[in-house]
Amino acid sequence: MGFVEEFMDFLKEYKVVGLAVAFIMATASTSLVKSFVEDIIMPIITPFMPSGGWETAVVNIGPIAIKAGSFLAQVINFVILALVVFVIAKKVLKEEKVAKK
Repeated sequence: MGFVEEFMDFLKEYKVVGLAVAFIMATASTSLVKSFVEDIIMPIITPFMPSGGWETAVVNIGPIAIKAGSFLAQVINFVILALVVFVIAKKVLKEEKVAKK
């Protein structure tokens, strides 16, 4: 068995190509969700932020400055991405159960 054949077997056995496709899709969806949060969600939330601008919203507690706006945007990004992954995983796992029957 040659090196190329071993490499192809490795790719097939560990499903590396599928993993690479999933990684690329995750990267693209991360950019999409980040844009959704920054361009659509956060402008709606901006009037409720303490200092007006969500990117620069800071909560000062004595000498400590907490960047609340930036953190809030990251929390929203995480929740949306987690929801998308959950929905996709639920759909895929449901299809696997149907295929096993």
